[in-house]
Amino acid sequence: MTSADAVHPPAAGPSSPAARPAPDPAAGAAVKAADRDHVFHSWSAQKLIDPLAVAGAEGSWFWDYDGKRYLDFTSGLVHTNIGYQHPEVVAAIQQQAGKLATFAPAFAVEPRSEAARLIAERTPGDLDKIFFTNGGAEAIENALRMARLHTGRPKVLSAYRSYHGGTAAAINATGDPRRWPSDNGTSGVVRFWAPFLYRSPFHSAGEAEEGERALRHLEETIVFEGPGTIAAILLETIPGTAGIMVPPPGYLPGVREICDRYGIVLILDEVMAGFGRTGKWFAAEHFDVVPDLLTFAKGVNSGYVPLGGVAISAEIAATFDTRPYPGGLTYSGHPLACAAAVATIGVMDREDIVARAARLGETVLGPGLRELAERHPSVGEVRGTGAFWALELVRDRETREPLVPYNASGEANAPMAAFGAACKERGLWPFVNMNRTHVVPPCTISEAEAKEGLAVLDEALTVADRWTV
Repeated sequence: MTSADAVHPPAAGPSSPAARPAPDPAAGAAVKAADRDHVFHSWSAQKLIDPLAVAGAEGSWFWDYDGKRYLDFTSGLVHTNIGYQHPEVVAAIQQQAGKLATFAPAFAVEPRSEAARLIAERTPGDLDKIFFTNGGAEAIENALRMARLHTGRPKVLSAYRSYHGGTAAAINATGDPRRWPSDNGTSGVVRFWAPFLYRSPFHSAGEAEEGERALRHLEETIVFEGPGTIAAILLETIPGTAGIMVPPPGYLPGVREICDRYGIVLILDEVMAGFGRTGKWFAAEHFDVVPDLLTFAKGVNSGYVPLGGVAISAEIAATFDTRPYPGGLTYSGHPLACAAAVATIGVMDREDIVARAARLGETVLGPGLRELAERHPSVGEVRGTGAFWALELVRDRETREPLVPYNASGEANAPMAAFGAACKERGLWPFVNMNRTHVVPPCTISEAEAKEGLAVLDEALTVADRWTV
């Protein structure tokens, strides 16, 4: 056991008597009944879903009221970077609640000030001013507003294969099908293709060519849209829900140069990739790029209390030195959320969690997933870094035909549904989206737990293999 493990040891496995919860099916049935009667779930047809009633969670595990435990390869929604119920963060929330449970955002309060200081110390470059929100979508909303006000320009460029949040401006900037029902066509967003060699829209032969052609395409889009009309380019540094496509070397520096040349604000969305997930504090560090605005949420406090924000460059912050910024939130920088962030960052430092995530990717997840690809014809590509990986599942490796069609549902999605069910039956909770499964466990997962999860994936992929040619 490493010294970091000794500080916060991995949660006991499912065979540990100390960790095994006492089953209480009646309580679970009551929770499920109240949920079905009164809770309206996001992104769902309400009568077609069957939510699992969760009794508790610890470390990398959660369990239901029947006592069945699941190894969480989703980190919730890729936010429990330090695992569930870390005692130091729980204690910090409790202590803050006893001291000052809430206070309006116009005042200076200790947890808000300290959280902003700690975040600013870790963001790249001069991103030293922090505007707090309640989550990632609101962070995007405000970053877009800041960029438009700073430049006086109306348009935003964003990529296909992206997700930026469910609120009005954020969903219109999104590049996946969740945008379609809410796309009013008047949001001032223009989409472009970002690099993705495995399914290249540029017919590239290699990473370097993909990056070069993607940059040429982006600049041509800017030229034809009118550079003087474009406020910002919005990119996920490493796209998350859309597929964990790590951009080729040179691409993000090239985007930075284009933005500088045309006076366009560069916004990097690090809501999912930030706070250690990729083996760096922020994914931008992998590419030596400093954006003008950086959005964050999720891992900033492992999702224990809702919190997000925008890290702002000195130049953009100065725009609002004497000009009021026309935006705000009742719970901006909520004391409980900020206390959780302060404690989380402290835990990440003491337990060396960023480096642990990097090692996890280099020594366990990356090699293990590539071994699975060698054995299973349904795995078309493995990609990722740190605790941030995706398997592209296909029917045919030669043609790269996806295992299910784009945005499939119902019977067309049967192969992925069967794969997901096989994981859950074996005690692994998978992240499944379209024709992919993402491997995004807590950054604190132990090597033994990660290998246990990979073994379940190995078995479940035999189910996906049945649909290959």
